[in-house]
Amino acid sequence: APSPPKMASNVTNKTDPRSLNSRVFIGNLNTLVVKKSDVEAIFAKYGKIVGCSVHKGFAFVQYVNERNARA
Repeated sequence: APSPPKMASNVTNKTDPRSLNSRVFIGNLNTLVVKKSDVEAIFAKYGKIVGCSVHKGFAFVQYVNERNARA
């Protein structure tokens, strides 16, 4: 059986400049309804996600590279 997809890490606060450019801020997010898995599912179509952190009202998605973040 295929292994389940690996959940993205919670780490999106690296200060590496390359990781800053491949990070996307998602604001105005109803985090009572939208969960981390929902954010990952929606944004995964733009590229491979290595990190996703959801906070009250907003989230960050960390992509492998900057090109995905700009999509």
